[in-house]
Amino acid sequence: MEYCTFTEPQQGFSYADQLAFAQATERGGFDGFFRSDHYMRMGPGDPLPGPTDAWTTLAGLARETSRIRLGTLVSSATHRVPAILAIQVAEVDAMSNGRVELGLGTGWFEAEHRAYGIPFPQRRFDIFEEQLEVVTGLWATPVGETYSFAGEHYVLTDAPALPKPRQAQVPIIVGGGGPKRTPAIAARFATEFNIGFQPESVIAEKFATVRAACERIGRDPDTLKLSVALPTLAGGSETDLVRRAAAVGSDLAEFRGETNICGGPDEIAEKVQRLAALGADRVYFQLMDLRDAEQVDYLGAEVLPGLPR
Repeated sequence: MEYCTFTEPQQGFSYADQLAFAQATERGGFDGFFRSDHYMRMGPGDPLPGPTDAWTTLAGLARETSRIRLGTLVSSATHRVPAILAIQVAEVDAMSNGRVELGLGTGWFEAEHRAYGIPFPQRRFDIFEEQLEVVTGLWATPVGETYSFAGEHYVLTDAPALPKPRQAQVPIIVGGGGPKRTPAIAARFATEFNIGFQPESVIAEKFATVRAACERIGRDPDTLKLSVALPTLAGGSETDLVRRAAAVGSDLAEFRGETNICGGPDEIAEKVQRLAALGADRVYFQLMDLRDAEQVDYLGAEVLPGLPR
């Protein structure tokens, strides 16, 4: 089992906040730091200091950390053309000495697109699939050869297909709850399938669906890592949990339930053990308050040692 922190910086956090959080993640013994790819706050609240770009941020963190995996959960296919995304990810992979992972999705936040003038077509799965084909095709093209692609949304002619990532294969994360196309795309392109913000019964169903999609195309389902991303509150006392819930605009009683991760070492361990029994290979602890690096320290010191590996 692997354990990562997962953050939402668009909710009002600076690069400095993210740096401190990522370094706490590394110090605490986690396997990776992941962030969303959004340019606008969701819901009410103070918009300052304003958005940070996911891949610009990860480039900085690549130079300020040494061990943890770094990636997006997930980048939006609407935000960048695929050839430029391939270059960005390859460059950050070099900056990190081969620690980057690319999470990619269709994009969903329509208001954000309107605000920044980003096209938001109603049908985005074809764009998403073509992006994955282009990015992986560029990386797989041998040095000295060129890559061409003619799709409905993207056309590349004799692209030099450079630079190459440091890793022989950059891990690609595909996630979502779609019943057909998402699992089919994950089976074809992904090294990891992620499902987020769902109760255990839904997680089990989605894991079974994507494994069946692998079998339909002749892929061994065991070659696809399965992961979950869940909102998390951790603390050594009820007072700590109430305080942390309030800091992210939540009520502790409402936060607790069959979906989220909440509590101290024993409660969290029981939840993670159930997720592992469902087939999860990696857990992303979604921590919403990036100024609370002490919560990361607590998870690392008090919770991680008791979780299955």
